[in-house]
Amino acid sequence: MIDWTDDQRALRDGLGPLFERLNEDHVERDAAGTFPHRAWKLLAATGILGLPFDERWGGLGQSLLTTMYVLEGLGEGCRDAGLNFSVCTHLVSAGVPLQRFGSQGLKERYLPGICAGEVIGAHAISEPGSGSDALAMRTRAVRDGDDFVLNGSKAFVSNGPVADVVTVYARTSDRPGPLSMTAFLVERGTPGFEVGNPVPKMGLRTSPLSELYFDDCRIPADRVVGRPGGGFLVLDHVMRWEILCSFVINAGEMSDRVGRCVEYARTREQFGQPIGSYQAVSHKIVDMATGVETSRRWLYDTAERMTAGENVTRDIAMAKLVTSEANVASALSAVQIFGGNGYMAEYGIEKELRNAVAGTIYSGTSETQRNRIAALLGL
Repeated sequence: MIDWTDDQRALRDGLGPLFERLNEDHVERDAAGTFPHRAWKLLAATGILGLPFDERWGGLGQSLLTTMYVLEGLGEGCRDAGLNFSVCTHLVSAGVPLQRFGSQGLKERYLPGICAGEVIGAHAISEPGSGSDALAMRTRAVRDGDDFVLNGSKAFVSNGPVADVVTVYARTSDRPGPLSMTAFLVERGTPGFEVGNPVPKMGLRTSPLSELYFDDCRIPADRVVGRPGGGFLVLDHVMRWEILCSFVINAGEMSDRVGRCVEYARTREQFGQPIGSYQAVSHKIVDMATGVETSRRWLYDTAERMTAGENVTRDIAMAKLVTSEANVASALSAVQIFGGNGYMAEYGIEKELRNAVAGTIYSGTSETQRNRIAALLGL
């Protein structure tokens, strides 16, 4: 594994003093299902929202690997998985594509606010009729002079209800294939852009989600991220970052869960001895720990290869598949180890299982990942 430097460890350890405040009402926040603005501001003050962005925009100028290492620490210390997910969404949805593909003007206008957490980002990809099949989207953008006119709707937009700026992917051509898609940066409040009400969901409840609607929404042509027809390249880059960053947070959450289960199994007694002395319990915890280490290796090895410029299409799919399913198995085992307490909302264990299920759906379902891997194997 990677030999982290003192500077990298200091960045990660710098989050430590915040965790008690971030966690003090995490169960109640989940029940309420509202975005934790106070906790967002606490995290923004640490600089974590600017981790991978250039210092000229107020970022910390850190590499992908360092960003992942710090985000893993966030997952390990913060029990609010919805907040963790919103942090990742913010980083990768608007900031990452702007830094890689945005014009100088777009960077100057938006990246400082994104780095400071004053501007919250989201991206709009999925639609009511197309989820993992992004190329089947129907939202259209038609060139009209110096503008594009956007019409359509988007579904399952994380951070949608609180986002100030959204990267919207839309069709700009009837040609089949990836060259028909373009990415646009759209500000909240733009005429013709309407944000739907927050949609209640199973897990990640503090990360608000909504639909977005576009009705003759005029977007200046200079708000294109990259170039017209280049949206699939933008999306592919973003999704790689999204998978690596969001699932390394899950690895941190899984690691913390193992620690809590070990402690509980040592101190909870049944039939005159700690439940950890029973093989049925200890083996569950061993499998949980193995899932953490397997996930971490896939994620960091893939990030190293991607940084080196290697083709990691299959690795990304495998890393996502391994981590998302290990997280579900880990959370289910934790509920069983904690027994009745695990099933009760007040302990905060059952929400971890609800949260974990989302990872097998967003960023491409487990079934989609298996199909992709099978195709790359020649099947």
